[in-house]
Amino acid sequence: MARVVVPVEVLEGETVSAGLVGLLAPADVTVLGYHVVPEQTTPEQMQAQFGERATEALEDLTEEFRSAGATADYRLVFTHDRDQSVERIVDELAADAVTTTGTTGTVERLLVSLTGDVAVGRITAFVESIAANRPIEVTLLAATAEEAADPGRIDAAAEALAAADVDVVAVTAVDDSPLNALVDAVPGHDAIVMGERAPSLSSILLGDFSERVAAATVGPVLVVQAPDPDSEVGPADDDSPE
Repeated sequence: MARVVVPVEVLEGETVSAGLVGLLAPADVTVLGYHVVPEQTTPEQMQAQFGERATEALEDLTEEFRSAGATADYRLVFTHDRDQSVERIVDELAADAVTTTGTTGTVERLLVSLTGDVAVGRITAFVESIAANRPIEVTLLAATAEEAADPGRIDAAAEALAAADVDVVAVTAVDDSPLNALVDAVPGHDAIVMGERAPSLSSILLGDFSERVAAATVGPVLVVQAPDPDSEVGPADDDSPE
């Protein structure tokens, strides 16, 4: 069973679309409620003032996942650094993926990017865990420059998924910009799965690849985590597990 972290800006009223809830029905879900605390305020102060209201909202969201069939729990963090807190919880839980909430109805078509230096095996296993034996059409996309095309990799992933009873088709897009090719493929799909990519100069200058994809679609973007045994865990926040 795949473990997925779903960050939600809980005190701002952010919700999770029914389509994402349904997609993650086979998963082990942790709803990560967070609130970014102003620099002049401590997480402990916010916990004392708003913890009860935030917890009630998280309990309701968690119950939505449970009602859909998922195994679900929640965490609550008040933090000065949202990204650091999400990374810390993902590491603590050894989560397979983290997702944006997005907006979608029932997920019937899933776009899966195998572009770049990503952990194809982990992505394939994750997609199998949420899409096998379900009425979900999966499009595997490898966007690449023609001289660097590797059809064997995407074909092997498609064969593995098909053997696991996933409705899958493999597509290779030749484009100088993998991001543009992926964005062009988004219409007609309800959600996107992609792999975590290593930091690069372009990601620093232009923004993280997955964040740029998320900005180009209203649907959820699920980012499968790459193995990173040397990752550093940030300082603890004030968090309240269920």
